[in-house]
Amino acid sequence: MHPQPLVIDAHHHVWDLDVRDQEWISGEELAPIRRTFTLDDLAPEARAAGVGATVLVQTVTVAEETPEFLALAHGSDLVAGVVGWTDLTAPDVADTLAALRSLPGGDRLVGIRHQVQGETDPEWLLRPDVLRGLRAVAAAGLVYDLIVRPHQLPAATRAAELLPGLTFVLDHAGKPPVALGTTRPWADGLRALSALPNTVCKLSGLVTEADPRSWTVEDLRPYADTVIEAFGPGRLMFGSDWPVCRLAAGYAEVLDVARELTGRLGEDEQRSVFAGTARRVYGLRPPSLRPGCAPQA
Repeated sequence: MHPQPLVIDAHHHVWDLDVRDQEWISGEELAPIRRTFTLDDLAPEARAAGVGATVLVQTVTVAEETPEFLALAHGSDLVAGVVGWTDLTAPDVADTLAALRSLPGGDRLVGIRHQVQGETDPEWLLRPDVLRGLRAVAAAGLVYDLIVRPHQLPAATRAAELLPGLTFVLDHAGKPPVALGTTRPWADGLRALSALPNTVCKLSGLVTEADPRSWTVEDLRPYADTVIEAFGPGRLMFGSDWPVCRLAAGYAEVLDVARELTGRLGEDEQRSVFAGTARRVYGLRPPSLRPGCAPQA
């Protein structure tokens, strides 16, 4: 029996509450993850699950976080890429991105993300200053991660139309209303976005969009099937969303569920979902995928 190939986890976080607060972690429902999570916490779970490389994704709109994440990646054989944050509306976005690239670990900067889901303007992505910033991201050869809610998908689609040279990666499948058991209008917006060739989707975050106490794989399947049909395995990548996933499932369970949801795909298609797409889209370097590598930070 052949061992399963190494997995790339295309979406996880870390944070240190002694360094800065994470204001979004508030209320009783999020209390289980209101503590510090480090790469040392992640590494044994990732290795046990057969994960050979990860992408570390920003959590707050604070400029200092991205250099910190690049430094973590620089000292780690696990983190192959960093999706950081910068102010897209600033006039010097290009200079800021170049400065980040010059830092220790700057070669691991693969993308930029902003918490669009928290913006009150549903067309925030279409603001002229934001589009100017997104053009700078494209010119730097980086990817843009989309964290949006279903009602913001039309603006995301329009932005992707206006910027065909920028790859847009949809985080958490656009946060479908799993707990409500409905698929529309989310599915319509998802399909419209997927019709554009410069878009990719993460199979991530579904367990926390469901009822965290009673979800089943069958609750998730209609949403996963929609994503697989819309994007295809060549534009789909697995992400754990650790440690946020711990609100509903452990690391290994999230990976097992993703394998079950993609079980109807062929072996090559599954390799795309669990490694190939992330490697290609983020330009992750093969040396970071060597088995047995332990993080040093």
